[in-house]
Amino acid sequence: QVQLVESGGGLVQPGGSLRLSCVASESIFSILIMGWYRQAPGKQRELVATVTSSGITNYGDSVKGRFTVSRDNAKNTVYLQMDTLKPEDTAVYYCHCYDSRKTPGARTYWGQGTQVTVST
Repeated sequence: QVQLVESGGGLVQPGGSLRLSCVASESIFSILIMGWYRQAPGKQRELVATVTSSGITNYGDSVKGRFTVSRDNAKNTVYLQMDTLKPEDTAVYYCHCYDSRKTPGARTYWGQGTQVTVST
């Protein structure tokens, strides 16, 4: 079982930046997909960004051009650099991984979430 621990959330003013980190309890070198989702109050969880083991990235439409996802396999860590933050980015951000090597039903893992609030 993979454990994911997020950090880096907080309160930031509109236009500001934050960097989220997610450390995994085991090597992420061969984990197919690492990434981030978010959930705002009263809304469904949505894709923010993912990065595959080969470095291919995918972003939600609302964050394209402002957020950057990356992974450091040596540190078992995935990052989310968030720039030009907007109030609508306020949400709980969850780290996610999909490990295709594991048995079906045990391939998807989530962190506990970290709050990001964009406000004056």
